[in-house]
Amino acid sequence: MAHKRDYYEILGVTKSASKDEIKKAFYKLAHKYHPDKTGGDAEKFKEMSEAYSVLSDDKKRGEYDSYGRVFGGGAGPGGFGGAGAQGFDFSQFQDAFQQGGFDFGDIFGDFFGGAGGGRVRRGRDISIDLELSFKDAIFGTKRKVLLAKVAECETCRGSGAKPGTKQETCKKCNGSGKIHETTNSIFGAISTVQPCRACRGTGKTPEEKCATCRGEGVYRKQEEIEITAPAGIEGGEMIRLTGAGEAVAGGIAGDLYVKIHVMPDARFKKDGVNLVTDLSVKLTDALLGHDYTVPTLDGDITVSVPAGISHGELLRVKGKGVPMGKLITSSAKRGDLFVRIKIILPQKLSREAKKLIEKLKEEGI
Repeated sequence: MAHKRDYYEILGVTKSASKDEIKKAFYKLAHKYHPDKTGGDAEKFKEMSEAYSVLSDDKKRGEYDSYGRVFGGGAGPGGFGGAGAQGFDFSQFQDAFQQGGFDFGDIFGDFFGGAGGGRVRRGRDISIDLELSFKDAIFGTKRKVLLAKVAECETCRGSGAKPGTKQETCKKCNGSGKIHETTNSIFGAISTVQPCRACRGTGKTPEEKCATCRGEGVYRKQEEIEITAPAGIEGGEMIRLTGAGEAVAGGIAGDLYVKIHVMPDARFKKDGVNLVTDLSVKLTDALLGHDYTVPTLDGDITVSVPAGISHGELLRVKGKGVPMGKLITSSAKRGDLFVRIKIILPQKLSREAKKLIEKLKEEGI
């Protein structure tokens, strides 16, 4: 007699897995291996269904953990706990669907009408990375990128027909846009409705195909896309451009996701809507005061360092920080620039300098 695989191993979970973890593991495998989906595997689906029918039931799981088998009508070779679908709680699929945690139609959509039952086809999403300078991230910018992707044919506007020619009724589906088929599954004979591949569910086919896309309505090409990065955008943020992903014949285009990477600037650090920069000041200037040239993102300015300033003290320059709002060209309010003072102590002192410092020491300074 062939050795039966461990139920936990079949579902890819540990023996300490919770019921929720077991459920999620089963749903994931059901999505992948259901026999009526493309690339499905009937044997694997039966095997994992049997495992789930036992491990999802506290009593049966207890018996299985203790004795390696289930007594009194446990799971058998029928897949769902015996012959046919007996012993399998099909409502668990529906419960998860109603709670929003599981896409019931995603697994069984192919043979319950799925793509042909009102769902709109959607193109693939695209993700790219975009690197910005520190200044561009602060003030916002526009960038143009060149992407190689599947896009709508500009010649036929996605119809697949040569401009000026007519559309005719699809001969394969007789204009219905759907193909009715009957398939056999573990549930028995099931009538399925699939979108017609010849007309992509439209019920019409081109009298003469478009030469640019060869009748597909879409083709792979390079397309220039403008990306607007708003003022104050942070590194790691994602910009979503709806419909800028890949196109699909007879459906809507996917989205383009742009992940932002901000290059650091050695001079500035961002703190909310404010900027912070360091200013090295000589000891004498810290004691007596002095004017210094300080860089900002708008250009250099002069900052007066007051006499007696302390190390680490902050000087505030109003309106030289991050724009408040997402407009690229905006006269709106901005944050501030804070200049952090770093007093430089001399490494070596001349005799004259030592004498002067000794005098200051005598005066209690």
